[in-house]
Amino acid sequence: MDWRTHSTGARHLYIHIPFCHRRCAYCDFNTYANMDDRMGAYTNALVNELHALPVERHPLSVPADPHPLLRADLPPTIFLGGGTPSMLPLDQMEQILQAASAVVPFAGAEITVECNPGTVLGKDYLRQLHGMGVNRISMGVQSLNDPLLRMLGRIHTAAEARVSYEDARAVGFDSVNLDFIFGLPGQTPADWHDTLAQAVTWDVDHFAIYSLILEESTPLYAQVQGGRLSVPDDDITGAMYEHTMEFLGARGYHQYEISNWARGPLTGPGGLPKHAGLHNVAYWLNAAYHAAGAGAHGHIDGKRFVDVLAVEDYITRAGMLSSPLRETTDLSPTDVLAETMMMGLRLNMGVSYAHVIDRTGFDIRQTHGSVLADTIAEGLLIADELGIRLTERGRMYGNQVFQRFL
Repeated sequence: MDWRTHSTGARHLYIHIPFCHRRCAYCDFNTYANMDDRMGAYTNALVNELHALPVERHPLSVPADPHPLLRADLPPTIFLGGGTPSMLPLDQMEQILQAASAVVPFAGAEITVECNPGTVLGKDYLRQLHGMGVNRISMGVQSLNDPLLRMLGRIHTAAEARVSYEDARAVGFDSVNLDFIFGLPGQTPADWHDTLAQAVTWDVDHFAIYSLILEESTPLYAQVQGGRLSVPDDDITGAMYEHTMEFLGARGYHQYEISNWARGPLTGPGGLPKHAGLHNVAYWLNAAYHAAGAGAHGHIDGKRFVDVLAVEDYITRAGMLSSPLRETTDLSPTDVLAETMMMGLRLNMGVSYAHVIDRTGFDIRQTHGSVLADTIAEGLLIADELGIRLTERGRMYGNQVFQRFL
Protein backbone atom coordinates (compact mmCIF):
# COMPACT_ATOMS: atom_id res chain seq x y z
CA MET A 1 0.00 0.00 0.00
CA ASP A 2 1.37 3.43 -0.96
CA TRP A 3 0.50 5.89 1.82
CA ARG A 4 1.00 8.82 -0.59
CA THR A 5 -2.29 7.97 -2.30
CA HIS A 6 -4.09 9.38 0.74
CA SER A 7 -1.70 12.23 1.52
CA THR A 8 -2.70 15.89 1.46
CA GLY A 9 -1.03 16.61 -1.85
CA ALA A 10 1.66 19.18 -2.63
CA ARG A 11 2.20 22.25 -4.78
CA HIS A 12 5.56 20.98 -6.03
CA LEU A 13 6.61 17.86 -7.94
CA TYR A 14 10.00 16.42 -8.86
CA ILE A 15 10.20 13.79 -11.63
CA HIS A 16 13.39 11.78 -12.11
CA ILE A 17 14.53 10.67 -15.57
CA PRO A 18 17.58 8.44 -14.96
CA PHE A 19 18.85 7.96 -18.53
CA CYS A 20 22.12 9.34 -19.89
CA HIS A 21 24.15 8.82 -23.04
CA ARG A 22 27.23 8.53 -20.85
CA ARG A 23 27.83 9.03 -17.13
CA CYS A 24 30.01 12.05 -16.45
CA ALA A 25 33.23 11.51 -14.51
CA TYR A 26 32.03 13.56 -11.52
CA CYS A 27 28.41 12.34 -11.30
CA ASP A 28 27.06 10.16 -8.47
CA PHE A 29 23.36 10.73 -9.21
CA ASN A 30 21.05 7.80 -9.87
CA THR A 31 21.70 7.65 -13.62
CA TYR A 32 22.23 4.90 -16.19
CA ALA A 33 23.82 4.86 -19.64
CA ASN A 34 22.98 2.57 -22.57
CA MET A 35 19.43 1.89 -21.45
CA ASP A 36 17.56 3.74 -24.20
CA ASP A 37 15.57 0.59 -24.95
CA ARG A 38 13.93 0.84 -21.50
CA MET A 39 12.66 4.40 -21.89
CA GLY A 40 9.21 3.35 -23.09
CA ALA A 41 8.64 0.91 -20.23
CA TYR A 42 10.01 3.45 -17.75
CA THR A 43 7.65 6.13 -19.08
CA ASN A 44 4.67 3.82 -18.63
CA ALA A 45 5.73 2.98 -15.08
CA LEU A 46 6.29 6.65 -14.26
CA VAL A 47 2.85 7.57 -15.57
CA ASN A 48 1.37 4.87 -13.32
CA GLU A 49 3.10 6.30 -10.28
CA LEU A 50 2.00 9.85 -11.12
CA HIS A 51 -1.60 8.73 -11.57
CA ALA A 52 -1.53 7.31 -8.03
CA LEU A 53 -0.49 10.64 -6.47
CA PRO A 54 -3.17 13.00 -5.17
CA VAL A 55 -3.92 16.37 -6.70
CA GLU A 56 -2.84 19.27 -4.49
CA ARG A 57 -5.93 20.06 -2.47
CA HIS A 58 -4.82 22.51 0.19
CA PRO A 59 -3.20 25.91 -0.40
CA LEU A 60 0.05 26.56 1.41
CA SER A 61 -0.81 27.72 4.92
CA VAL A 62 0.31 31.27 5.58
CA PRO A 63 0.74 32.22 9.25
CA ALA A 64 0.56 35.78 10.50
CA ASP A 65 4.26 36.57 10.02
CA PRO A 66 5.77 33.89 7.77
CA HIS A 67 8.86 33.79 5.64
CA PRO A 68 8.54 36.56 3.00
CA LEU A 69 8.34 33.99 0.20
CA LEU A 70 5.51 32.13 1.88
CA ARG A 71 3.63 35.37 2.38
CA ALA A 72 4.01 35.93 -1.37
CA ASP A 73 2.45 32.50 -2.05
CA LEU A 74 5.13 30.65 -3.99
CA PRO A 75 3.63 29.36 -7.29
CA PRO A 76 3.36 25.62 -7.96
CA THR A 77 6.33 23.98 -9.70
CA ILE A 78 7.20 20.85 -11.65
CA PHE A 79 10.82 19.88 -12.30
CA LEU A 80 12.04 17.07 -14.58
CA GLY A 81 15.61 16.25 -13.61
CA GLY A 82 18.04 13.44 -14.10
CA GLY A 83 19.91 12.03 -15.73
CA THR A 84 19.05 13.69 -18.98
CA PRO A 85 15.34 14.28 -19.52
CA SER A 86 16.03 15.73 -22.98
CA MET A 87 16.95 12.21 -24.13
CA LEU A 88 13.28 11.25 -24.00
CA PRO A 89 11.36 11.11 -27.29
CA LEU A 90 8.72 13.82 -27.46
CA ASP A 91 5.78 11.41 -27.29
CA GLN A 92 7.08 9.98 -24.01
CA MET A 93 7.75 13.46 -22.65
CA GLU A 94 4.17 14.39 -23.48
CA GLN A 95 2.79 11.35 -21.64
CA ILE A 96 4.76 12.26 -18.53
CA LEU A 97 3.78 15.92 -18.60
CA GLN A 98 0.10 15.08 -19.04
CA ALA A 99 0.24 12.77 -16.02
CA ALA A 100 2.14 15.40 -14.02
CA SER A 101 -0.51 18.03 -14.78
CA ALA A 102 -3.04 15.91 -12.88
CA VAL A 103 -0.85 16.14 -9.76
CA VAL A 104 0.19 19.80 -10.03
CA PRO A 105 -2.03 21.73 -12.47
CA PHE A 106 -0.06 23.73 -15.02
CA ALA A 107 -1.98 26.99 -14.54
CA GLY A 108 0.48 29.53 -13.14
CA ALA A 109 3.13 26.85 -12.57
CA GLU A 110 6.85 26.97 -13.27
CA ILE A 111 7.61 23.86 -15.34
CA THR A 112 11.30 23.09 -15.82
CA VAL A 113 13.07 20.42 -17.89
CA GLU A 114 16.78 19.74 -17.53
CA CYS A 115 18.61 19.46 -20.83
CA ASN A 116 22.10 18.39 -21.78
CA PRO A 117 23.39 20.51 -24.68
CA GLY A 118 24.69 17.29 -26.22
CA THR A 119 21.20 15.76 -26.40
CA VAL A 120 18.96 18.70 -27.35
CA LEU A 121 17.74 17.84 -30.83
CA GLY A 122 17.55 21.37 -32.24
CA LYS A 123 14.82 23.96 -32.43
CA ASP A 124 12.02 21.58 -33.38
CA TYR A 125 12.45 19.48 -30.22
CA LEU A 126 12.59 22.60 -28.06
CA ARG A 127 9.65 24.22 -29.84
CA GLN A 128 7.46 21.19 -29.23
CA LEU A 129 8.62 20.99 -25.60
CA HIS A 130 7.60 24.62 -25.18
CA GLY A 131 4.25 23.83 -26.77
CA MET A 132 3.61 21.14 -24.14
CA GLY A 133 3.65 23.78 -21.41
CA VAL A 134 7.32 23.67 -20.36
CA ASN A 135 8.31 27.27 -19.64
CA ARG A 136 11.82 26.94 -18.21
CA ILE A 137 14.92 25.11 -19.45
CA SER A 138 17.92 24.22 -17.29
CA MET A 139 21.09 23.32 -19.23
CA GLY A 140 24.07 21.53 -17.72
CA VAL A 141 26.87 23.39 -19.49
CA GLN A 142 29.44 23.08 -16.62
CA SER A 143 32.31 24.82 -18.48
CA LEU A 144 33.08 26.76 -21.64
CA ASN A 145 36.58 25.28 -21.81
CA ASP A 146 36.61 22.32 -24.21
CA PRO A 147 39.55 20.45 -22.61
CA LEU A 148 37.82 20.69 -19.22
CA LEU A 149 34.55 19.46 -20.74
CA ARG A 150 36.36 16.41 -22.16
CA MET A 151 37.99 15.73 -18.80
CA LEU A 152 34.54 15.79 -17.16
CA GLY A 153 33.16 13.35 -19.72
CA ARG A 154 30.67 15.83 -21.15
CA ILE A 155 29.44 15.05 -24.67
CA HIS A 156 29.16 18.66 -25.88
CA THR A 157 31.57 21.45 -26.73
CA ALA A 158 31.35 25.08 -25.66
CA ALA A 159 30.17 26.01 -29.17
CA GLU A 160 27.42 23.36 -29.05
CA ALA A 161 26.27 24.63 -25.67
CA ARG A 162 25.86 28.12 -27.10
CA VAL A 163 23.87 26.82 -30.07
CA SER A 164 21.54 24.90 -27.74
CA TYR A 165 21.06 27.97 -25.58
CA GLU A 166 20.33 30.20 -28.56
CA ASP A 167 17.90 27.61 -29.97
CA ALA A 168 15.97 27.63 -26.67
CA ARG A 169 15.71 31.42 -26.76
CA ALA A 170 14.72 31.41 -30.43
CA VAL A 171 11.72 29.12 -29.90
CA GLY A 172 10.28 31.19 -27.06
CA PHE A 173 11.86 30.15 -23.75
CA ASP A 174 12.22 33.36 -21.80
CA SER A 175 13.64 31.67 -18.69
CA VAL A 176 16.80 29.61 -19.17
CA ASN A 177 19.27 28.47 -16.51
CA LEU A 178 22.86 27.43 -17.17
CA ASP A 179 24.78 25.22 -14.70
CA PHE A 180 28.52 25.72 -14.24
CA ILE A 181 31.16 24.14 -11.97
CA PHE A 182 34.32 25.75 -10.60
CA GLY A 183 37.25 24.21 -8.74
CA LEU A 184 37.74 21.61 -11.49
CA PRO A 185 40.96 19.60 -11.87
CA GLY A 186 43.44 21.70 -13.79
CA GLN A 187 41.19 24.76 -13.79
CA THR A 188 42.90 28.08 -13.10
CA PRO A 189 41.30 31.33 -11.91
CA ALA A 190 41.92 32.67 -15.41
CA ASP A 191 40.04 29.71 -16.93
CA TRP A 192 37.12 30.34 -14.61
CA HIS A 193 37.07 34.06 -15.39
CA ASP A 194 37.03 33.29 -19.11
CA THR A 195 33.99 31.01 -18.70
CA LEU A 196 32.10 33.66 -16.73
CA ALA A 197 33.10 36.40 -19.16
CA GLN A 198 31.86 34.37 -22.14
CA ALA A 199 28.64 33.29 -20.45
CA VAL A 200 27.46 36.80 -19.54
CA THR A 201 27.72 37.85 -23.19
CA TRP A 202 24.96 35.32 -23.98
CA ASP A 203 22.42 37.43 -22.09
CA VAL A 204 21.62 34.54 -19.74
CA ASP A 205 18.73 34.87 -17.26
CA HIS A 206 19.97 32.58 -14.51
CA PHE A 207 23.15 30.84 -13.39
CA ALA A 208 23.48 27.91 -10.99
CA ILE A 209 27.16 27.79 -10.08
CA TYR A 210 28.66 25.09 -7.88
CA SER A 211 32.02 24.21 -6.44
CA LEU A 212 33.15 20.73 -7.47
CA ILE A 213 32.40 18.02 -4.91
CA LEU A 214 34.45 14.87 -5.37
CA GLU A 215 32.16 11.93 -4.65
CA GLU A 216 33.89 8.69 -3.69
CA SER A 217 31.91 6.56 -6.14
CA THR A 218 32.98 8.53 -9.21
CA PRO A 219 35.85 8.05 -11.71
CA LEU A 220 36.99 11.62 -11.13
CA TYR A 221 37.48 10.92 -7.42
CA ALA A 222 39.63 7.89 -8.28
CA GLN A 223 41.73 9.94 -10.70
CA VAL A 224 42.37 12.65 -8.12
CA GLN A 225 43.09 10.14 -5.34
CA GLY A 226 45.45 8.29 -7.66
CA GLY A 227 47.38 11.45 -8.44
CA ARG A 228 46.47 11.52 -12.12
CA LEU A 229 44.59 14.79 -11.67
CA SER A 230 44.82 17.55 -9.09
CA VAL A 231 42.17 20.01 -7.95
CA PRO A 232 42.77 23.63 -6.94
CA ASP A 233 43.35 24.10 -3.22
CA ASP A 234 40.74 25.62 -0.92
CA ASP A 235 42.23 29.12 -1.15
CA ILE A 236 42.10 29.14 -4.94
CA THR A 237 38.60 27.65 -5.02
CA GLY A 238 37.45 30.23 -2.46
CA ALA A 239 38.93 33.00 -4.59
CA MET A 240 36.99 31.67 -7.60
CA TYR A 241 33.76 31.88 -5.61
CA GLU A 242 34.52 35.40 -4.41
CA HIS A 243 35.28 36.42 -8.00
CA THR A 244 31.95 34.94 -9.11
CA MET A 245 30.05 37.04 -6.57
CA GLU A 246 31.88 40.21 -7.57
CA PHE A 247 31.82 39.62 -11.33
CA LEU A 248 28.15 38.68 -11.64
CA GLY A 249 27.04 41.29 -9.12
CA ALA A 250 28.75 44.02 -11.14
CA ARG A 251 26.80 42.90 -14.22
CA GLY A 252 23.30 43.09 -12.79
CA TYR A 253 22.88 39.56 -11.45
CA HIS A 254 21.35 39.16 -8.00
CA GLN A 255 22.71 36.35 -5.86
CA TYR A 256 19.60 35.10 -4.08
CA GLU A 257 21.05 31.78 -2.81
CA ILE A 258 24.53 30.43 -2.13
CA SER A 259 24.89 28.96 -5.63
CA ASN A 260 22.27 30.84 -7.67
CA TRP A 261 22.22 34.15 -9.49
CA ALA A 262 19.43 35.69 -11.57
CA ARG A 263 18.91 38.92 -13.41
CA GLY A 264 16.50 41.51 -12.11
CA PRO A 265 14.13 43.16 -11.78
CA LEU A 266 13.16 41.98 -8.33
CA THR A 267 9.59 41.21 -9.36
CA GLY A 268 9.42 37.53 -8.37
CA PRO A 269 7.64 36.14 -5.28
CA GLY A 270 8.86 37.72 -2.07
CA GLY A 271 11.14 40.12 -3.93
CA LEU A 272 13.16 37.43 -5.71
CA PRO A 273 14.67 38.17 -9.13
CA LYS A 274 12.17 37.60 -11.94
CA HIS A 275 14.05 34.56 -13.26
CA ALA A 276 14.74 32.84 -9.92
CA GLY A 277 14.34 29.05 -9.99
CA LEU A 278 11.20 28.62 -7.90
CA HIS A 279 11.27 24.83 -7.65
CA ASN A 280 14.57 24.96 -5.79
CA VAL A 281 13.24 27.82 -3.67
CA ALA A 282 10.50 25.43 -2.52
CA TYR A 283 13.24 23.01 -1.37
CA TRP A 284 15.06 25.77 0.51
CA LEU A 285 11.83 26.71 2.26
CA ASN A 286 11.45 23.06 3.33
CA ALA A 287 8.06 23.00 1.61
CA ALA A 288 6.19 19.78 0.88
CA TYR A 289 6.84 18.24 -2.53
CA HIS A 290 5.95 15.02 -4.28
CA ALA A 291 8.51 13.00 -6.22
CA ALA A 292 8.26 10.22 -8.78
CA GLY A 293 10.77 8.06 -10.62
CA ALA A 294 13.65 5.73 -9.82
CA GLY A 295 15.55 7.04 -6.81
CA ALA A 296 13.35 10.15 -6.52
CA HIS A 297 13.21 11.75 -3.06
CA GLY A 298 10.13 13.56 -1.76
CA HIS A 299 8.83 15.25 1.39
CA ILE A 300 5.18 15.38 2.41
CA ASP A 301 2.98 15.02 5.50
CA GLY A 302 5.96 15.06 7.85
CA LYS A 303 7.72 12.22 6.05
CA ARG A 304 10.63 11.91 3.67
CA PHE A 305 10.55 9.11 1.14
CA VAL A 306 12.57 7.64 -1.69
CA ASP A 307 11.62 5.34 -4.56
CA VAL A 308 13.61 2.24 -5.48
CA LEU A 309 16.84 3.02 -7.31
CA ALA A 310 17.22 0.44 -10.07
CA VAL A 311 15.39 1.12 -13.33
CA GLU A 312 14.23 -2.50 -13.75
CA ASP A 313 13.03 -2.69 -10.16
CA TYR A 314 11.14 0.56 -10.61
CA ILE A 315 9.58 -0.60 -13.91
CA THR A 316 8.49 -3.88 -12.32
CA ARG A 317 6.90 -2.26 -9.28
CA ALA A 318 5.28 0.80 -10.81
CA GLY A 319 4.48 -1.04 -14.03
CA MET A 320 2.49 -3.63 -12.06
CA LEU A 321 0.70 -0.83 -10.20
CA SER A 322 2.56 -1.71 -7.01
CA SER A 323 4.19 0.92 -4.83
CA PRO A 324 7.74 1.82 -5.97
CA LEU A 325 8.57 3.25 -2.52
CA ARG A 326 11.84 1.97 -1.09
CA GLU A 327 11.90 3.80 2.24
CA THR A 328 9.83 6.24 4.29
CA THR A 329 11.22 8.22 7.23
CA ASP A 330 9.04 9.97 9.80
CA LEU A 331 10.58 13.33 10.67
CA SER A 332 10.80 14.42 14.29
CA PRO A 333 10.50 18.12 15.18
CA THR A 334 14.28 18.28 15.62
CA ASP A 335 14.77 16.70 12.19
CA VAL A 336 12.53 19.34 10.64
CA LEU A 337 14.39 22.07 12.53
CA ALA A 338 17.76 20.89 11.23
CA GLU A 339 16.47 20.72 7.66
CA THR A 340 14.69 24.07 7.83
CA MET A 341 17.85 25.80 9.04
CA MET A 342 20.24 23.97 6.72
CA MET A 343 18.19 24.73 3.62
CA GLY A 344 16.69 28.07 4.57
CA LEU A 345 20.01 29.70 5.38
CA ARG A 346 21.10 29.04 1.81
CA LEU A 347 18.77 31.86 0.73
CA ASN A 348 20.31 35.33 0.89
CA MET A 349 17.16 36.65 2.59
CA GLY A 350 17.75 34.02 5.27
CA VAL A 351 15.25 32.47 7.67
CA SER A 352 12.65 34.33 9.67
CA TYR A 353 11.99 33.29 13.26
CA ALA A 354 8.29 32.98 12.41
CA HIS A 355 9.07 30.64 9.51
CA VAL A 356 11.03 28.32 11.83
CA ILE A 357 8.28 28.41 14.45
CA ASP A 358 5.64 27.64 11.81
CA ARG A 359 7.64 24.72 10.43
CA THR A 360 8.99 23.24 13.66
CA GLY A 361 7.45 24.81 16.78
CA PHE A 362 10.93 25.94 17.93
CA ASP A 363 11.95 29.52 18.60
CA ILE A 364 15.66 29.39 17.80
CA ARG A 365 16.29 32.55 19.83
CA GLN A 366 15.57 30.39 22.87
CA THR A 367 16.70 26.91 21.77
CA HIS A 368 19.87 27.97 19.92
CA GLY A 369 20.71 31.28 21.56
CA SER A 370 24.39 30.44 22.10
CA VAL A 371 24.78 29.20 18.50
CA LEU A 372 23.30 32.44 17.22
CA ALA A 373 25.53 34.54 19.47
CA ASP A 374 28.69 32.70 18.42
CA THR A 375 28.04 32.75 14.68
CA ILE A 376 27.07 36.41 14.76
CA ALA A 377 30.23 37.25 16.72
CA GLU A 378 32.30 35.33 14.15
CA GLY A 379 30.85 37.42 11.34
CA LEU A 380 29.01 34.49 9.75
CA LEU A 381 25.41 35.53 10.48
CA ILE A 382 23.44 38.76 10.64
CA ALA A 383 20.36 38.98 12.86
CA ASP A 384 17.52 41.48 13.01
CA GLU A 385 14.05 41.55 14.56
CA LEU A 386 12.65 39.24 11.84
CA GLY A 387 15.31 36.57 11.48
CA ILE A 388 18.84 35.63 10.49
CA ARG A 389 20.84 35.37 7.28
CA LEU A 390 24.36 34.52 6.21
CA THR A 391 26.90 37.28 5.71
CA GLU A 392 28.95 37.28 2.52
CA ARG A 393 31.72 35.61 4.51
CA GLY A 394 29.16 33.17 5.91
CA ARG A 395 28.30 32.03 2.40
CA MET A 396 31.92 30.97 2.03
CA TYR A 397 31.56 28.71 5.08
CA GLY A 398 27.90 27.81 4.76
CA ASN A 399 28.27 24.12 5.58
CA GLN A 400 30.10 24.93 8.81
CA VAL A 401 27.30 27.28 9.85
CA PHE A 402 24.61 24.72 8.99
CA GLN A 403 26.31 22.12 11.18
CA ARG A 404 25.84 24.32 14.23
CA PHE A 405 22.06 23.76 14.01
CA LEU A 406 22.14 19.98 13.52
